[in-house]
Amino acid sequence: MNTFFNDLQGKINQALESTPAKDIQRNVKAMATQGFSKLDLVTREEFDIQTQVLAKTRAKLEALELRVVELEARLSAQAASSASTSHPETPAPTIILGKE
Repeated sequence: MNTFFNDLQGKINQALESTPAKDIQRNVKAMATQGFSKLDLVTREEFDIQTQVLAKTRAKLEALELRVVELEARLSAQAASSASTSHPETPAPTIILGKE
C-alpha cells in the first residue's frame, strides 16, 4: 500500500513538472539568472562583509580624527608656552626728565 502512494506521488510530481506553467517558470528563471550573471552584482554575503569593513573603517577614521584634534591642541599649547617663556616681556625703561 505504501508503494502505491509513493508511485502515485511520483506520477503526480512528474505530471506537475511537465505542465506549461512549470515550463514557463523554468524559462523565466533561466532568463533571469542569465540576465543577472551579465550584471555586476554581489551576493548578500559579500555585501554584508563589505558593510562590516566599512563600519570598522569609519570607526577608525573617527578615532584618528579625534586624535589629530587632540595633537593639534597640544601642539598649539606647547607653541604658546614656549613663545611666552623664550621671549619674556621686559618692562619699558623709565625715562626721568630732569630740569636742565
